[in-house]
Amino acid sequence: MNQHLSLVTLVVADYDEAIAFFTRALNYELCEDTPLGGGKRWVVVRPRGNFGSSLLLARADGPAQMARIGDQTGGRVFLFLETDDFERDHARMIAAGVRFVEAPRHEAHGVVAVFEDLYGNRWDLIQSAKRS
Repeated sequence: MNQHLSLVTLVVADYDEAIAFFTRALNYELCEDTPLGGGKRWVVVRPRGNFGSSLLLARADGPAQMARIGDQTGGRVFLFLETDDFERDHARMIAAGVRFVEAPRHEAHGVVAVFEDLYGNRWDLIQSAKRS
């Protein structure tokens, strides 16, 4: 059996502001933006050059989904963005206005710092110790 995780849904308030954040602040590429009718769109972004997992940006539909925007995991780190050059990406992200909630720290598994996306979901920017 050959399986892989292809998409993770991220609930967003607005497609265009989410696309702008991911493509500008995180330097992701927009892979697909297909209208589905009724104002819905199939919007997929991913880190440039990555052909693994991608994010499906899904606009919240109704009060229950709106309430989850920015808190999809109850305040825990939600996603892990691995890099081959922590210093480069950390500096670029700060320059692009990304809010880091802590200073970088060295752990047994690598260099890591927590940042928030435009809605407040927490992410780890991490360079694995295997790559350091």
